Amino acid sequence: MAGARATPALDAQALVAAVPALAEVAGLRARSIAALPGAHLAGADALAIARAALAEAQAGYGVVITHGTDTLEETAVLCDVLHGRPEPIVLTGAIRPSSAPGADGPANLLDAVGVAGAPQAQGLGVLVAFAGELHAARAVRKVSSISPAAFGSPATGPIGSVAEGRVRIAARPLRPAAPLPLPAALDARVPIVPTHLGDDGAGLRAALRDGADAIVFVAFGAGHVAPPVLAALREAAAAVPVALTVRPERGILLHATYGFEGAEGDLRASGALPAAALSPQAARMVLLAGLGAGANPSMLALALDVEI
Repeated sequence: MAGARATPALDAQALVAAVPALAEVAGLRARSIAALPGAHLAGADALAIARAALAEAQAGYGVVITHGTDTLEETAVLCDVLHGRPEPIVLTGAIRPSSAPGADGPANLLDAVGVAGAPQAQGLGVLVAFAGELHAARAVRKVSSISPAAFGSPATGPIGSVAEGRVRIAARPLRPAAPLPLPAALDARVPIVPTHLGDDGAGLRAALRDGADAIVFVAFGAGHVAPPVLAALREAAAAVPVALTVRPERGILLHATYGFEGAEGDLRASGALPAAALSPQAARMVLLAGLGAGANPSMLALALDVEI
């Protein structure tokens, strides 16, 4: 992005040229796939990005994806759930336009290239490098609209850092035992339906009436809903795959602490697929990828919750 009111302006070659230190990186190649704001990306665009990144990794290369920050986390988890090789795939971007004072893109790009080529990043799956921190794709969320430290991992914290070109890994993220097959398309209808105070289940029922192929449901707290919502959730889970997430950023889905109607035991028995470690938008990308690949319910369950 560049200009008085920033719009897409720089292709991959120009981004690399803006960081003189990258000229010293042997074998670095740059390729432009799309020139779109993150908010404009469609499923076909995200899948094209993922396919390109996976092809480079399959050839043995570390990969960096520069991406608009509005939907960076969606593309990150899409790549992660499809990526089973050791080569790192690293997403990064910028909060400030390249023409703005204190533009953060060059530093983020330099860090991401360093991570993509670092031996210690092998086998970590897909990462997000931003403001000197490294985040696992399954945990990362955009946590600020304007701060250069725009990304965080509320539930786990960063898994590492980058400083002076040195990559430090403090934790290794849990990942699915096997990647999902590459989907043919990401064209399923998968709405995100949150519950709310006074909810009577109308949102879930409306999603089914509108032809949802799957649903991401966002429950309260540690997996709680009102009784009418529980009834609607059971109906929905009997009809289509439903990923069960929770509203708190540092949320978990309990097993047996509460016993009121609509508590976590009821939700676990509803037929919905637990996915409380994922944000709703991440769970949606996993469902889209799984449906596009023809995954069965067991495959979807394992992709949504790596601790099953």
